[in-house]
Amino acid sequence: MKTTVTVFQPYPFQPGEKIFIESGPRRGDWMVLACDEKKLTLQCPVSKREFSWDCFCFYVEKREQEWPTTE
Repeated sequence: MKTTVTVFQPYPFQPGEKIFIESGPRRGDWMVLACDEKKLTLQCPVSKREFSWDCFCFYVEKREQEWPTTE
């Protein structure tokens, strides 16, 4: 049976990408310096300080699909 499901997946950041985090403790403008499967390195465009964090940004959508899946 199909139902509305919220889907999360890691966002595929690219070095040089300019991003804005809309809420939370990391709210604001950032430049992506580096990224891999586990870490994301961002730079504040004002202070030029750099931070490496465990990946925390995800793309989200709602869609109709079978739930639970058998995959």
